[in-house]
Amino acid sequence: MAREEFRFWHRLRVRWAEADMQGIVFNGHYLTYFDVAFTEYWRATGLEGPLLQAQSGFEMFARKSTIEYHAPARFDDQLDIGVRLERVGNSSLCFRIEIHREDPASQDIMHLVSGELVYVYAHVASRSAAPVPEHWRRILTGFESAAQQT
Repeated sequence: MAREEFRFWHRLRVRWAEADMQGIVFNGHYLTYFDVAFTEYWRATGLEGPLLQAQSGFEMFARKSTIEYHAPARFDDQLDIGVRLERVGNSSLCFRIEIHREDPASQDIMHLVSGELVYVYAHVASRSAAPVPEHWRRILTGFESAAQQT
């Protein structure tokens, strides 16, 4: 996916504890990076956070996460993590996430990791799927369409 297709980017630096002795990021940390960037994406949309969602009796439950590795991230790399809404179903939300970094030698942007996060909007007590609220649909699609206008 082209970088221009992402409205939202979050930058973070790889910390020592996230890398092995060769300085390469452990695989499991990429899901943490996804989660950090997704949290900031959600905050940027202005929608209710997880605490307010839970108080309402409905919230998003993780249904699926996938990761495809293209190249490693290393200790002290500055990573740019793009998040975008791929689709809204009746009760599901699918997000695309990519991790990129600038190659210090060539200044080229390297695509390191691709992934997908799928959430299901559900009733907290019964954990049964519920329709994604209309105001969420409007806000998320409006947030994403702003990327195409800039």
